[in-house]
Amino acid sequence: MTPTLVRQHLPHAGAAPRVDLRARARDWSEIQERMLVPLYEAVYERLEVGPATRLLGLGCGSGLSLLMAAARGATVTGVDVSPERLALARQRLLPEAPGTRTRPDARLVDGTPRDTAVPGAPGYTLVTAFEPIGCLAGDSEGLGGQLAEATPLTRRGAAVVLAGWGPPERCATASVMRVATKLAEPLRTSGSWRPACRDDLEDVAQRAGLAPDGSGRVACPFGYADVDSAVRGLKSTGLFDAAITATDQVQVDKELAEALHPHQRQDGTVWMPNVFRYLIARTP
Repeated sequence: MTPTLVRQHLPHAGAAPRVDLRARARDWSEIQERMLVPLYEAVYERLEVGPATRLLGLGCGSGLSLLMAAARGATVTGVDVSPERLALARQRLLPEAPGTRTRPDARLVDGTPRDTAVPGAPGYTLVTAFEPIGCLAGDSEGLGGQLAEATPLTRRGAAVVLAGWGPPERCATASVMRVATKLAEPLRTSGSWRPACRDDLEDVAQRAGLAPDGSGRVACPFGYADVDSAVRGLKSTGLFDAAITATDQVQVDKELAEALHPHQRQDGTVWMPNVFRYLIARTP
């Protein structure tokens, strides 16, 4: 399924893991991104996203959330620092093949929110940051910088949506994520998994000078065809980068498969119920 389930921070210590970024982006787009569709739908329905909406998607990834907003008539702009994911977003929103439909009101930008500015263009009415925070230590730090750049590009009182993991006891995937912490322990990096805290989203909004204006919870179960798909999908989030750095791909795959075993059903599929939070805040 939007945007990566976490921001793709590499560990601050040690060498970056050897990852095929194109394969990871494809796994995100084909396996993992769809898990957040209930979150996108709930937010768009609550905010009545439609033709009057000018949306800026931070960390838009491979563009599924933008595509859903555009289908409602919204004018969408997506920004991301991953060229591999943006390439997939372009295939969805700005296809070049003959006979395919290009979204006339869609724009994709490789860079930062500041790079989306167009002189004389109307301000954004909605900013979304759908990549859930609250599962990596320090994962909200980069989001604060993005919000600082995005806020001046909005209309007064524009909605800003932040997303995060729900309470660990409501997220079956939390037990699997602990594999990342265990394997990454030798590095003791800030990029390792941690349980979500109740006020993660509110803290980010406060630091960004945004005024909270409502919140909600959405059930987003993670369902996979088999264990191999689950391992690929979960690694595509970037949550296990520190673990891969501390050990290797083979070890992480093995540990993940073992952690997923309790969630595997008789037909071989993997099912993990989860709850995600979202916060709606307003720009000054």
